[in-house]
Amino acid sequence: MKVSGEMNRTILKNYTRYNEKMQVTIKGIYIEYAILLPLVIVMDLSNNNLSGMIPEELTNLFGLVSLNLSGNHLTGEITEKIGALQQLESLDLSRNNLFGGIPSSMIGLTFLSYLNLSYNHLSGRVPIGNQLQTFIDPSIYVGNPDLCGFPLSQKCKDDKTNQGLNAVGGDEQNDNTMDKEGSEMKWLYMSMELGFVVGFWIVFGPLLFHRKWREAYFQHIDQVFNVVYMALATIFTKFKVHNITT
Repeated sequence: MKVSGEMNRTILKNYTRYNEKMQVTIKGIYIEYAILLPLVIVMDLSNNNLSGMIPEELTNLFGLVSLNLSGNHLTGEITEKIGALQQLESLDLSRNNLFGGIPSSMIGLTFLSYLNLSYNHLSGRVPIGNQLQTFIDPSIYVGNPDLCGFPLSQKCKDDKTNQGLNAVGGDEQNDNTMDKEGSEMKWLYMSMELGFVVGFWIVFGPLLFHRKWREAYFQHIDQVFNVVYMALATIFTKFKVHNITT
């Protein structure tokens, strides 16, 4: 079930007036759902000029797979309860006026494969862990100048004060690990190239410099070709005769 367009704007303006009711038009037929709202799996309310805070009641839609509230005028913080949407695969809250930090509970959204929080007023460190650490595209958070941490180039202010030498040591350790992995890959490619060259000369070298071996090799190829040709010709002939007789 997909919900799009306007859906009780009072839900987002004043969630205390929230009631479990939904009107939707499907194939020209107007339908009102009164008790099936928890079964909604896709909700698209983008570009509807909605305002107010995101109601926490939305997090009761445990089967929700996709939530798109982009292009509105939503304010307030992203509720910490958003981590309850365990089935969520797509979340788009871009182009709103949301502020505050990104909830750490989003780390628990292990099925999340698409995320867009761009062009809000979010701040603080980007949470890292589980599924969130796979989102390495900085454009996910673009337009939030007060956000910091991976995958953004802007480092958080408390990186040096809180981590001190551990942070520096961690950076050096990461650099050493990357250098080690790079050198291992380099030797791997070199060994593959060397193995190819050696194998080539072992197989074809004697044929290039030994005339008798070369003649015997090509004679063997010709014999194999003749055997295959005769076999195919026999099969083709039998098939042709069979078609004529039938």
